[in-house]
Amino acid sequence: MSTDQLLPTRHPNRPAAALRLSATIGVAEPEILGLDQLVRPGDVCFDIGAGYGMYTFPLADLVGPAGRVYAFEPLPVPHRILSTLHRRTRLDQVIIRRAAVGPVAGDQELVLPYRFGLPIHGWAHLNSGQVRSGRRISFSTTRILPTPVITIDDVCREQEVERVTFLKIDVEGFEPAVLAGAKEVLTRDRPTLLLEIEDRHLDKYGHSAAEVADSLRRLGYPMLAWRDRRWTPVTEVTTQGRNYLFSSDPAGLR
Repeated sequence: MSTDQLLPTRHPNRPAAALRLSATIGVAEPEILGLDQLVRPGDVCFDIGAGYGMYTFPLADLVGPAGRVYAFEPLPVPHRILSTLHRRTRLDQVIIRRAAVGPVAGDQELVLPYRFGLPIHGWAHLNSGQVRSGRRISFSTTRILPTPVITIDDVCREQEVERVTFLKIDVEGFEPAVLAGAKEVLTRDRPTLLLEIEDRHLDKYGHSAAEVADSLRRLGYPMLAWRDRRWTPVTEVTTQGRNYLFSSDPAGLR
């Protein structure tokens, strides 16, 4: 049976409803429930490290037909499932690219660890910029995948994007490098940022969670986290959560 045959077709964006329900019961990331305070109809959003579309489809629901969601996923299996869901939902506002996002465009090596013969997608990472192995974890083998890398600024020029509202970035420690390729967008648009920030991933690129948070605060981005079903100002990255919001206008959150 093909992947297409396994997917529902009755609702044009049924994945978004399912993901919000999953977030409510603690199966999907809870921050999904706070996206409606950040994104409005007609907005342009980037989902970097889109995976199977956990954020892509809720964002598509919020921006509506007049908006755009650019989703980037370099891994073959997640990209294939994301693309299949996209075909079934027929959401014209979603544009999917099989690519990684970084500081400069080019071709890079993506490391995909395997354990017991199964790919560990949550530990896949780009070799570029890696200075140490990071937290050690037992893998039986790794696979190297040649992967195109693009930058946010280049995509905006290519697609003639005039304003970016929201960037979600979850790339296993490569988040600072992604932001380095978005200097024009950060300066021009001051988009809201939702980043995964974890020392276990950042360390292999020579960064720390505290350093990333401090650098964004210096750029005028106060830090918030989703706590008790609301975006709450926080002063440091803790083990209570891995996703943090950076908004240049936290008072403007609905």
